[in-house]
Amino acid sequence: MINRPILMKVHVLIAVFILPIAIMFFVTGAFYTWGIKGDYETTVQKLHLKIPFQEELSYLINVVETELNKQQVSLPTGKAKIKKIGQSFQLEWTGSSKDVVLEPTSDPLIAQLKIKNTGWHRHFVQLHKAKGGIAFKVYATILAVGLLFLLISGFIMAWQLPRLRKMTLISTMLGLIFFVVMFVSS
Repeated sequence: MINRPILMKVHVLIAVFILPIAIMFFVTGAFYTWGIKGDYETTVQKLHLKIPFQEELSYLINVVETELNKQQVSLPTGKAKIKKIGQSFQLEWTGSSKDVVLEPTSDPLIAQLKIKNTGWHRHFVQLHKAKGGIAFKVYATILAVGLLFLLISGFIMAWQLPRLRKMTLISTMLGLIFFVVMFVSS
């Protein structure tokens, strides 16, 4: 038998510790579900290249890094990738505070660079989508572990009370059935 008073204290402490980040994830997730993703402020500029635009990730990252360093603009916190668009491609590099897109033009020695700075809501959405740095990813993992602990400890505390056992079992089974139905129907 787990010591109920200690379990309750730990349950409460973890709940209040993760409350701020949980609210951020709940709000951004709910809004995102309905297409509310936040805004960007975008600047577009032409870059004159020394060698023709080519589909090589390290080359494209180097072009972007060089230009952003020249402008004293920080690099995005996420990962860069090449995105195929029909017969063409572009570099997409996303982060929590900015996204960068480098795409070809009709002239192979000129590329178009878009720097998309996130608005405050979009910044939270980007963090929700794991586009932040390592520190925030660790924080989000703490949230996930904390939520799992809250659910398990809540189940244990309810199961320890004989008057709540039947309701706990029925709710758990209904939750599992509902999950399976929603999964199959989606």
